Amino acid sequence: MSIFKNQSELSFNFEESLEEPKISKFGFREYDARWLYPEEINKKGLELFGYGLGKFILEKKGDNASIVIGHDYRSYSKEVKYHVAKGLISSGVNIIDIGLSLSPMVYFAQHHLNTDSLAMITASHNENGWTGIKCGIEKSLTFGPNDIKSIKELINKNQSPKIKMIGNYTFKNNLRDEYLAYLASSINIDRALKVVIACGNGTAGAFAPEVISRIGCEVIELHCDLDFSFPNYNPNPEDMTMLQDLSNTVKKNGADLGLAFDGDGDRLGIVDNLGEEIFSDKIGLMLAEDLSETYSDSKFVIDVKSTGLYFKSKILKKNNCSIDMWKTGHSHMKRRVKEIKALCGFEKSGHFFINEPLGLGFDDGLKSAILLLQYLNKSYPKKLSELKEAIPITFQSPTMAPFCKDNEKYEVVELVTDKIKEIKNNKSEIANQKIQSVSTINGVRFQLENGSWGLIRASSNKPSLVVVIESFISAEEVKSIFNDINNILEKTGKVGDYDQKLTY
Repeated sequence: MSIFKNQSELSFNFEESLEEPKISKFGFREYDARWLYPEEINKKGLELFGYGLGKFILEKKGDNASIVIGHDYRSYSKEVKYHVAKGLISSGVNIIDIGLSLSPMVYFAQHHLNTDSLAMITASHNENGWTGIKCGIEKSLTFGPNDIKSIKELINKNQSPKIKMIGNYTFKNNLRDEYLAYLASSINIDRALKVVIACGNGTAGAFAPEVISRIGCEVIELHCDLDFSFPNYNPNPEDMTMLQDLSNTVKKNGADLGLAFDGDGDRLGIVDNLGEEIFSDKIGLMLAEDLSETYSDSKFVIDVKSTGLYFKSKILKKNNCSIDMWKTGHSHMKRRVKEIKALCGFEKSGHFFINEPLGLGFDDGLKSAILLLQYLNKSYPKKLSELKEAIPITFQSPTMAPFCKDNEKYEVVELVTDKIKEIKNNKSEIANQKIQSVSTINGVRFQLENGSWGLIRASSNKPSLVVVIESFISAEEVKSIFNDINNILEKTGKVGDYDQKLTY
């Protein structure tokens, strides 16, 4: 259903508004925008953001520029879209509204409808109370830091804009069917894989079970009914509560695997047939090794949170494939994959970027799931747990996020980076090992002499840090590395509680 009842709603006069726009500067993240709603941004703030975004699009694409826009299932997302759309229309941009969407569905729609830009109203995996906007102009890509900075500047210049031009509004109600047809095209799973689909009551529940059934799998649904209160847990495939629930359901039903999707469907979490979680970076390695047999000389991009096993893979070396480590964050990764013409990119958080000829380059949890299911189908009679055995054992922490204020988190990372460099230069130790190397591509990732490593970086979308650890030795070493990292963080006096801690 259209968000506008009649044509008269398309015009908006900012000067007649009684409410002052409220829009927190901290909502402008590295490559998208996220706020607590309505505490940090109000309706007029959303309209002002839409107007600034529209002006930015017109500067880049000229008059009559178009945008495709969608929203997730949160209780207030349609309201947020309504006010962003009013601002966009008031800037002169032409809108195609595709209704309830996943983020990858909006990315697909920009290709399919050939629009100049896109905007998706979603807070992704953030908890209820958050809203956000993912935007982009270049197909398959979302904005980078410079784009977000430019939009912020345009908004600051137009606190009371005078409306001279009104854009058009169109509602397209069949894009969901076209998107699902694209995903399922020319794909058939010829053995009836039993798959548990977990969506945490998020938007992916309206898409994932249907498309996985279409390609020939038996689907068992776990919290796939849409409920914006998220009554069971937040839909986040890195959250151990969600993964444990998925694990229990896989074991109870004797399923071949379990697939977990986040709130806007661009990420994937995996549990094998034994109910054991396989972190997405290791799934990425399994897929990369398999793909390399067909696509030799390929490039693969991984993020700084990913396992070091990519660099040790004999199969990737045999097939002359190269590994590029890059910044965490879906926008950074998409750009890097396109820039170096990589076949795929893999992020530990569950973003998979499947490029031509296999995909369109953007992150899509459903497309990633289908790629994995094709791999399993081809590998019959081996189970996912057996395929996993080909990957050397390492001991990985979950992604842990200690609270840190938005206006302090980058300063804290700088302090930690200086401390890590000091430890290396002084030939001191972490977990009874000297530091072999330090990378500052994104935060600080240090590697110990035995190959184990730790990462501390600032979250791109929340007031928190991110801590990830991998040991090539033992779970005990993971604990030891974590304790040393945590001691450094505690000494800053600016870090709070973790969202989750080590499970062993």
